Amino acid sequence: MLLIQGHGGGTTLTGTLYERGERAPSFKGAPDQDAPYVWICDEFYAVETGGSVQMIDGEEVRVAFESPMPRGFDMKDQAIEAAKEHVRTQFARIGVPERNVEIEVRKEDPGCSE
Repeated sequence: MLLIQGHGGGTTLTGTLYERGERAPSFKGAPDQDAPYVWICDEFYAVETGGSVQMIDGEEVRVAFESPMPRGFDMKDQAIEAAKEHVRTQFARIGVPERNVEIEVRKEDPGCSE
């Protein structure tokens, strides 16, 4: 599996890209299990009231979370690019400009625990 992380505004967002041969989580709304690459990551947006308070660039931002929308892909490069765009979009939704978001892709061994 690959972890796709975005760093910006003093916080980090991490999503998981399950690769060919790995078993992605199965739940309502999950993509077709035949998809070779499955991306899963939180979705959120800024709200005026309610939500959870997060510190973004030293300021309090109220954030509401949506259910993750898993997506299936046929090609690895396509999946990674879509994952990066997803992460950038989530940061933009809470006011962090794309130019201030650094994206990191890390290979993770699903059998390891820290």
